[in-house]
Amino acid sequence: MKNIKILLILLILAEAVFAKDPVKKIYKATIDADGTQRVNITAGEYFFDPSYIIVKVNVPVELHVKKEAGITPHNILINAPDAGIEVKAELTTEPKIIKFTPKKTGKYPFHCDKKLLFFKSHRERGLEGIIEVIE
Repeated sequence: MKNIKILLILLILAEAVFAKDPVKKIYKATIDADGTQRVNITAGEYFFDPSYIIVKVNVPVELHVKKEAGITPHNILINAPDAGIEVKAELTTEPKIIKFTPKKTGKYPFHCDKKLLFFKSHRERGLEGIIEVIE
């Protein structure tokens, strides 16, 4: 039991020490020859890269989402059913392809909802972003 407590304390300290400041990057998707907007997203310790994505309404989108190597688990959640965007996916170091076609303009948040015990959630620590759907 003592070893488990020590391990837990070390993990918590490592998370606090090695956490990176959020990197805010804007990416405007272009439409490929096949008519699809593709965006590569990487989840870092506590940031998405890019964290602000601009796509066009009524044009198919493919998000290629992965996480950096490491032990911290991450996911991506987008809850905008009225806009045709509903995503809940666990992330690994291998890209996961998420497809949707946005049906409504607006700004739609995405985030990771993971949390370690009584600490701030990954979202509260900066693992969040915006998908802006434009005309």
